[in-house]
Amino acid sequence: MAQHFLLSAASRTTSLRAIYKAGEDAAYKTFCQMRWPETNGEAVCPRCSHDETYKITTRRKFKCKACAHQFSVTSGTIFASRKMDFVDLLAAICIIVNASKGVSMIQLSRDLDCQYKTAFVLAHKLREAMAQEVQTGAPLEGHVEIDGAYFGGHIRPANAKVDRVDRRLKRHQTGKRRVVVTMRERDGRTLPIVAMHEGEGVLFAINNVSRTATMSADEASHWDLLHDGWMVDRVNHSEIYSDHGKHTNMVESFFSRLRRMVLGQHHQVSPQYLYQYANHAAWLEDNRRTDNGTLAHVLVSNAMDAPVSRSWKGYWQRAA
Repeated sequence: MAQHFLLSAASRTTSLRAIYKAGEDAAYKTFCQMRWPETNGEAVCPRCSHDETYKITTRRKFKCKACAHQFSVTSGTIFASRKMDFVDLLAAICIIVNASKGVSMIQLSRDLDCQYKTAFVLAHKLREAMAQEVQTGAPLEGHVEIDGAYFGGHIRPANAKVDRVDRRLKRHQTGKRRVVVTMRERDGRTLPIVAMHEGEGVLFAINNVSRTATMSADEASHWDLLHDGWMVDRVNHSEIYSDHGKHTNMVESFFSRLRRMVLGQHHQVSPQYLYQYANHAAWLEDNRRTDNGTLAHVLVSNAMDAPVSRSWKGYWQRAA
């Protein structure tokens, strides 16, 4: 039997040992090369785009020769105002891309020897960088599968049987239950959103699936509206999961990864941030056959292209 890619040596092209052995200067050079790949790591002014700068080596900053603007390699990026060393940032990225089902923030904070909230914000910033590859705005092509899975809103049953309520009734719900509606190209991209009801996925499909594509869905009645715009294969999961090529197994594979991420690593996810974890799982699913060294460099490049986060900038100082 052929060896699975993730078990092969080809999937391991970097490691924490190699990152820390190379040191801070090598990590800093990696960030420069990912920020300015067109000049092989030589600084380009973010204000006037001039490519001639003075190096302020004592502070790892640059000064533009044209407009005198001072900036660093992380200025204007998602890592703006960072305090962690570059080698620790690169190590955090390596840990996150190595975790195929995600990593808990307690574990990440212990690995990096930082506060829990530092690890929490850093991971969410990296998920924003991942989302640049997932939420591209490009329509899905080919054959697209669509389905939804519910997360959160668990209601713990009372201890005594006489005190237990019917947890299916709306009046007993917590209001935190959400559905992740996901569309996935076969052998292509995965595109998730978070909604209150699975039926909202119809409008999601109208806005994000090419009219030349074909689709697959289960027998839920709200997917009947898809027939107005596409040729749709339907499969009744109460009778069969795959019927001669009619299935939604690719999107179910994504849900399997996301459930293991939420239940196995994070245990509980706020509905406010569920979309971040969905994008994270989609990025991992779409890059599941890429070696970890390439994944780390891609994520650094995405972070260098991502603007300053509006959701997480000054998150812990929001009272001020």
